[in-house]
Amino acid sequence: MESRPPLMRTIAPALRIAPPRLSLGVLASVILIHVGILAAILSLPKTTPSVIPPAPLYVRLIEAAALQPELAPPPVPPRLQPPPTPSVPPPVLAAPPAPLRPIPEAVKPKPVEPARPDISRPEPQAVPIPAPAPAPTPTAAEAPKPAPPPPQPVTQPRFNADYLDNPKPPYPGVSRRMGEEGEVRLRVHVDTTGHAQQIEVYRSSGFPRLDQAALDTVKQWRFVPARQGDQPIPAWVIVPIQFSLRS
Repeated sequence: MESRPPLMRTIAPALRIAPPRLSLGVLASVILIHVGILAAILSLPKTTPSVIPPAPLYVRLIEAAALQPELAPPPVPPRLQPPPTPSVPPPVLAAPPAPLRPIPEAVKPKPVEPARPDISRPEPQAVPIPAPAPAPTPTAAEAPKPAPPPPQPVTQPRFNADYLDNPKPPYPGVSRRMGEEGEVRLRVHVDTTGHAQQIEVYRSSGFPRLDQAALDTVKQWRFVPARQGDQPIPAWVIVPIQFSLRS
């Protein structure tokens, strides 16, 4: 017999019995495992002089089919259950008809006697006649009030009194050359002292120069104030101013 190392004697039978279907990856992993075990054995310190015989090494071959992941079985489709059959209620037996009862005769109402009128009349009684009430005497509060005195007459303001000496408005030269003429009516508010407090054109002559000349002149006029009785009061008055080329 030829002398072989113990490790080779262990690996040789495994290599001889390896089936030809063994893949290279599995074979390489097995060799790496053995090389690692051999390196570990050689690295052990030699403390004992005695030689320990190598223990037998058992190798289990892993088939390639075992390395494949187990596939989950395909899901089983659920079985279609038949629709539930509607429950038919049991037929209801009709109750036997009740026996007909005889209809009672209508109760005849008792005749009601009509009420007899009371023929007896009460005796007439004497009604006392009330005495007439005395006429109320008029009091001082109920006495008729005297009628108010009639209002005193009101006189309008005057502007044509001779003693007032109001001048006539001057005729504008441009208006005279252009032949402008007409009548201006001014509305003047006269206070209690106879002065014109407010003046406005009531009706224009149609020419602004004539209207302005009348306004400027009447502002300087004096008036006789309006009176109610003997009391002077403020009032409005219409003042006509005539512009004529023939005058």
